[in-house]
Amino acid sequence: MTAIELSDVTFGYTDTPVVEDVSLSVEEGEFLGLVGPNGSGKSTLLRLMLGLASPDAGTVELFGESARSFDAGERLGYVAQDVANAATEMPITVREVVEMGRYPHVGFGRLGAEDRRIVADALDTVGVAELADRRLAHLSGGQRQRVFIARALAGEADLLALDEPAVGVDADSREAFYDLLRDLNDDGLTVVLIEHDIGVVTEHATTVACLNRRLFFHGEPSGFAESDALSRAYGANQRMLEHDHSHDHAHDSTHDHSHDSTRLQP
Repeated sequence: MTAIELSDVTFGYTDTPVVEDVSLSVEEGEFLGLVGPNGSGKSTLLRLMLGLASPDAGTVELFGESARSFDAGERLGYVAQDVANAATEMPITVREVVEMGRYPHVGFGRLGAEDRRIVADALDTVGVAELADRRLAHLSGGQRQRVFIARALAGEADLLALDEPAVGVDADSREAFYDLLRDLNDDGLTVVLIEHDIGVVTEHATTVACLNRRLFFHGEPSGFAESDALSRAYGANQRMLEHDHSHDHAHDSTHDHSHDSTRLQP
């Protein structure tokens, strides 16, 4: 089944479109990596995909229903840009954050034994069970991101959307974080990820969409690497660099794993 279907979608905050004539679909079980330069409309497109904004033209469907009338919000897990850093202000524990994922299912009622089991499973799945009683503000950026993914899992989301979730996260935690996303996708969770690191996308995603207001590419990572979409979307002065992993590791014991993969360079 198709999780997201966009047909000829255009949207602008002013008379100038931020997203123009974009059509693409995301199938259930897919891992879509959404890339493009700063200001290209990626975050706006993601909000349109989730029904958080309505297009000026075109249509958006979620699981076969119009996004305008889609009311099964618990099926969608959304980790907005910088939400983990903003959450440091919240005087709340990890467990309490993850329990929020059950609220659409229980309303104002108390969590029952089954709800608590689902919360515990979510905490365990993302590897933060031992942090359950710790304040969110006392966690690292990577740990906080895992907590928000656990909240989506506790809500039994079918689709997880993340907007540059690893900004400010150290290199080793980034690598573990994206391994977690790949494992969740392998288990059947549909993932849509905005990420500035092209290498992370080509390594982990099953499909790539390259956007700069318009869609320049939508297909498999191998086809993206061979296409001219990067130069068209980012400008002629951009290129992709391949790092020799073995050479880097041999000469730098403090190697930054975030540069392990193909990255966009000026």
